[in-house]
Amino acid sequence: MPQSLSNLLVHLIFSTAHREPYLKNASLRSELHRYLGGLINEKGGHALAVGGVEDHVHLCFVLPRTMTVADLVRDIKRASSLWIKEHEPIQQQFSWQGGYGAFSVGQLETPQVISYINQQEEHHRKRSFQEEYRAFLEKYKIPYDERYVWE
Repeated sequence: MPQSLSNLLVHLIFSTAHREPYLKNASLRSELHRYLGGLINEKGGHALAVGGVEDHVHLCFVLPRTMTVADLVRDIKRASSLWIKEHEPIQQQFSWQGGYGAFSVGQLETPQVISYINQQEEHHRKRSFQEEYRAFLEKYKIPYDERYVWE
C-alpha cells in the first residue's frame, strides 16, 4: 500500500507536578488550552477538545500519523511548560507531572469524550482528580500501583 493513513483518537490526561493548583487563573488556563491544541495541530495531529481545571488537563485528539503518544506528550509538556513560565512570570516553579494517562477513544464515543472535557469545571465540583483518574484506569483495565501513580 503506497499511502499510510490512520485515525487514532486519544484521550490524554496529565496533571501539574504534585497536583499543585498552578492553573487557578482562568484566563491563563483558557490560553493554555488553546496553546496545547495548537501544539498538537502543529505536530500533525488534530485537537478535538482541550480542557481542565487548576491542577490537570484533558485533551482529545487525533494522534499524528508519524508520532508516538510518548513523543507527543513529551513535546507538548516541554513547550507548554516554557510557555507558562514566559506568560506568567510568577509561575517559574511550574512543571507537569512526569507521567500521563492515554486512553483510546472510539469514533462513536468521541462526542461524549469531548463533552466530558468541555465540562471539567462542573465535573470537578463533585469529584477530585484522583477519583477521576482512578476511574479511568479501572474503566480501561490498566493495572497500577497507587504508590507510584501520584509522584
